[in-house]
Amino acid sequence: MQYAVKAVRQMQSVSVRFEAVDAADARLQAQAQGYAVVAVKAVDAGRRMGFARKSAFPLLHFNQSLLILLKAGLSVVEVIETLADRETRPDAKQVLTRLHDQLKNGLSFSAALEAQPTVFPPLYVASVRANERTGALTEAIERFVQYRAQSDHMRKRVVGAAVYPAMILGVGALVIAFLLLYVVPRFSLVFQDLGDRIPLMSRLLLQWGQFAHAHGLPLLAGGVVLLVAIGYALTRQPVRLAIARLVMRIPRIGEYVRVYQLARFYRALGMLQQAGMPIVTALDMVSGLLPASLHPALAAARRDIGEGRSISSAFENHGLTTAVSLRLLRVAERTGQMGEMLERTAGFHEEDVSQAIEWFIRLFEPLLMIGIGIVIGVVVLLMYAPIFELAGSLQ
Repeated sequence: MQYAVKAVRQMQSVSVRFEAVDAADARLQAQAQGYAVVAVKAVDAGRRMGFARKSAFPLLHFNQSLLILLKAGLSVVEVIETLADRETRPDAKQVLTRLHDQLKNGLSFSAALEAQPTVFPPLYVASVRANERTGALTEAIERFVQYRAQSDHMRKRVVGAAVYPAMILGVGALVIAFLLLYVVPRFSLVFQDLGDRIPLMSRLLLQWGQFAHAHGLPLLAGGVVLLVAIGYALTRQPVRLAIARLVMRIPRIGEYVRVYQLARFYRALGMLQQAGMPIVTALDMVSGLLPASLHPALAAARRDIGEGRSISSAFENHGLTTAVSLRLLRVAERTGQMGEMLERTAGFHEEDVSQAIEWFIRLFEPLLMIGIGIVIGVVVLLMYAPIFELAGSLQ
């Protein structure tokens, strides 16, 4: 599960999150990355699963407006004051007002952002901090807008690809459940006296109908308990890790999942590299974008880079590259354009994943509909088989 760690690093108080088995594991991960841990707190499971109310602050829209006004010549304090004055949503206005007050009290923009860790993510704060020292704040915000827009677009593609099949599967499951729990029990009462004259499969189906008719409420209660148990199990970190490992073992699909995870990692790392952040520090910042199964590999690669090895060889040795990304990383090391090349690598892999999603949608949805149709057709055919048998015997 996720743990929020309050810590001190380089004389600054920070708040970071880690995927860990328990609080002790989260503390060890933070200490391994150079943090002096102050407190560790488990993140509420309901909030992580989306049941709790999320922050109402529109981070992407805020940065888009911030970028426009900064390019128009306004100072950061004037921009925040302007945005706070025009904001009508109470939660967002409170965030902007607090930000404006901290800037007027003399805090730097990055420090004011860092004071609200639930609103402004560490990646964003780190990018702003690295660029405000050189006066390139607009470039940092522009890169973050591009990063967030690309990440949101890719996430919507992945979620959108799963929504329609999930709807088909859900409707199909409801239809099948209606047939097995309502229609079949009533058919079974009509044909219960025919005995052995009914075909074997139809007889088994009708016996199920008689059982469901006699134990309807316990079956319904058991189904509800099963669904609740499955939902609860999916909130447990060990179960989710086990499912992730199973998915990763599926041919082709597992590889595309790995490529998608690496693309997110490359894009965030590229943004921080273009901001001028040292590679070892940047790796610490983006570690949360990789699944827990890849954290040991990332820690080993970080150690190798800290000892003087090249980024491409460290990533290759610990399974953090693809055939394409390895070649692009080697080119970046020769040209010195690591940040730009990492973003190009992410874009290449995201396009690859997008094409795979299109292929998946076109292939899987018809197969799913055919499968559900076959199941429903078989159930209906077995229900009507006694009628056909009875009609044949009358003739």
